[in-house]
Amino acid sequence: MNLPAKQLIQTHPAATRPSVRRFSSPAVEAKIATISAQISDLQLRELFINCYPNTLDTTVFHQENQGGTPDTFVITGDIHALWLRDSCAQVWPYLPLAQQDPALARMIAGLIRRHTQCILLDPYANAFNDGPGDGTQHREWQNDHTTMRAEIHERKWELDSLCYAIRLAHGYWQTTQDASVFDADWLAAMQLTVATMKEQQRKTDAGPYRFTRQTHWQSDTLPCNGMGNPLKPVGLIASMFRPSDDACILPFLVPSNHFAVVSLRQLASLLDIHYPQVSLAKTCRQLADEVEAALLAYARVQHPKHGTIWAYEVDGFGNAIMMDDANVPSLLSLPYLGACRADDPLYRNTRRFILSDDNPWYFTSSDGKLSGVGSPHTLAPRIWPMSLIMRALTSDDADEIARCLTMLKHSDGGCALMHESFFPDDPSDFTRSWFAWANTLFGELILRVAKDFPALLQSSTAGEAA
Repeated sequence: MNLPAKQLIQTHPAATRPSVRRFSSPAVEAKIATISAQISDLQLRELFINCYPNTLDTTVFHQENQGGTPDTFVITGDIHALWLRDSCAQVWPYLPLAQQDPALARMIAGLIRRHTQCILLDPYANAFNDGPGDGTQHREWQNDHTTMRAEIHERKWELDSLCYAIRLAHGYWQTTQDASVFDADWLAAMQLTVATMKEQQRKTDAGPYRFTRQTHWQSDTLPCNGMGNPLKPVGLIASMFRPSDDACILPFLVPSNHFAVVSLRQLASLLDIHYPQVSLAKTCRQLADEVEAALLAYARVQHPKHGTIWAYEVDGFGNAIMMDDANVPSLLSLPYLGACRADDPLYRNTRRFILSDDNPWYFTSSDGKLSGVGSPHTLAPRIWPMSLIMRALTSDDADEIARCLTMLKHSDGGCALMHESFFPDDPSDFTRSWFAWANTLFGELILRVAKDFPALLQSSTAGEAA
């Protein structure tokens, strides 16, 4: 069911043939065989077979360091660099299989160790090179006006980057009970993580972070001499860039602050177990409570049609931006990240807003068959498959999930892979032919559908319901 060789060359440089795979997991292969046998729709089956292992097949660089510790570098796909956010999200769907496959668990442990070293190098960086001498990197971002180092690929302060590193460590511990990753370096990285979050509450000053770039893209640089637009310190954590890597307009990114609340409490639970003598767990809980209270006080807005909803960005002065972006964390993804229940009334109001024309970044094809959330990162009116996947992952409505599967099938541009974005009236007009996060996330969705809505896969017209 894999793509023909010609199409594979057009989409990404490594096919799913065993001879060219970067990493292979027997547990993942067994899961592919089990789930694909349940999918009657041939196109949906082909998408799953290609997408679910794409991170392992094409992006994982795993080795054993001297001393026998694992080390894993995971690229995004067509960009040969490790994003803290993307790399966590890329391996996340494999976590449930880690107990069955020691090599898979060790690969993920190696990524957690790499995250630790990245954070210790610079907690403000979002993306990293595989060492200072990595000759595969393009170097134009080394000229950014910020504190760059050769090991750093890009230094955009994104609050969610640190949250993702916590999420992966917490998920890994819950799944494997392997404490080997929680060494002294990890503790130091977590201390630096919390200190950076507190620093970016900007209660006394703007902190040390500055960023400007010589560019013709407004969203690639920060105003106010690299500090971002003004904010009023209210307890929220400033994030200068969104998970799309676009600059925030207002400094308090609401979905990332929700994510921080979840992550800080997860970190506290890890510290309770592995470092009970350290006071950092108490600091985590206090900061989580403070951010949560500030979200309730400053991040809720009144929409004329949808009632009280979450804003996307606020500044503490009472100003707000009402929209959503497909990149996760998003407002749509809050239940997926554990920030709220899917039936929470405030989330339901927000969800109705997001999935409507009242969201300026929600787009629909001219025939009405394709609709979803896009991103300023890819301009209007492109839809992101990630938004369709996240809509389905946060839904318990079989008809809604089936419609998302239908749209995902018709969004692949004939490549049997997910992409970053596509033009609603012509899905063959897409961006990023090799985007591993979206591919693996699609695999995660199919696993969830197989578990909770198996009839959607077993029908001969799977994914073609209303």
